[in-house]
Amino acid sequence: MAQATARHILVDTEALCEELKSKIAGGADFAELAREHSSCPSGSSGGDLGSFGPGQMVPEFDTVVFSANVNEVQGPVKTQFGYHLLEVTSRTD
Repeated sequence: MAQATARHILVDTEALCEELKSKIAGGADFAELAREHSSCPSGSSGGDLGSFGPGQMVPEFDTVVFSANVNEVQGPVKTQFGYHLLEVTSRTD
């Protein structure tokens, strides 16, 4: 069964999500921005979500995590919780 590790930043608005994505593209540290801005408890650990398999996260997450390129920031991804930036840090198929 496929497994992935990922990290994310959860914010309330698409605009803030886009702003943070631009900062990361410009060289800002993903983990630092997660600690500063993420409303998810994982923010305190740099947005780290640990390891999980298909179906363990909301469908919008699964779609991105199990199809996106590893080590590329994806998003904004809208879920019932808000807007996410996602980065798959590893994946096995």
